[in-house]
Amino acid sequence: MNVLLFLLVGVIAGWLAGVLVKGGGFGLFGDLVVGIIGALIGGLLFSGLAGAAGGGLLGSLLVATLGAVLLLVVLRVLKRA
Repeated sequence: MNVLLFLLVGVIAGWLAGVLVKGGGFGLFGDLVVGIIGALIGGLLFSGLAGAAGGGLLGSLLVATLGAVLLLVVLRVLKRA
């Protein structure tokens, strides 16, 4: 995957995760960074399920969004602790 495309998917995933995890966002810039990191996490978690997300741009966006949502939930739990 092209690095620019990876960053774009991460940015969109961060925005989507910020919308899905209400109250767990870190502002626009923070959500974008979380999306990029979440894309990495999602890629690592779902790498064993090659093709399970459908592949392509939509599959990458789904995996990145799930990783970003997971990261936001974990960060929210750690923030409250």
